[in-house]
Amino acid sequence: MEPRTVTLHDCDFDTYICEEEIIAHITMMGEQLDKDYADKNPLFLAVLNGSFMFAADLMKRISIASEISFIRLSSYKDMQSTGTVKEILGLSEEVKGRHVVVLEDIVDTGHTVHGLLQQLEAKEPASLEVATLLLKPDCLQHDLKIRYVAKSIPNDFVVGYGLDYNGLGRNLRDIYKIVS
Repeated sequence: MEPRTVTLHDCDFDTYICEEEIIAHITMMGEQLDKDYADKNPLFLAVLNGSFMFAADLMKRISIASEISFIRLSSYKDMQSTGTVKEILGLSEEVKGRHVVVLEDIVDTGHTVHGLLQQLEAKEPASLEVATLLLKPDCLQHDLKIRYVAKSIPNDFVVGYGLDYNGLGRNLRDIYKIVS
């Protein structure tokens, strides 16, 4: 694969993970979820905005009975992230007694996922897991046991396939990493 460069705002990014490789990882994850959740009718909770592409492609590869819902998280005060999740927005499904799988685009520090899991655990699900497209294990600041990881990456800033840089790049089919 010849690297392709894209410019978003003031930064250049080179191709890092091509769409074919992303889909291959997601297909393997879908097969594992089908096995692990056979006859459990899991509720997948896709965290917007970043997980929309990952969630769509994963759900195309899930063959078991399941449901999906999209949630947003409120964690900002003014223009700064507080690092804590204040509220889950858009969750109308009953979680108590359900097998819940949170779908995330990327887990780096783990602040968002940690806060989300605390709030969801309080709703008494039968089980609660996280499935993430990307994990930056060197960045984690919480002791999270993330069972489903499509791909672990180093601490590079990445965009594409749902991930953005100040609003741009979500539509890119491949994942790109910052060059400069």
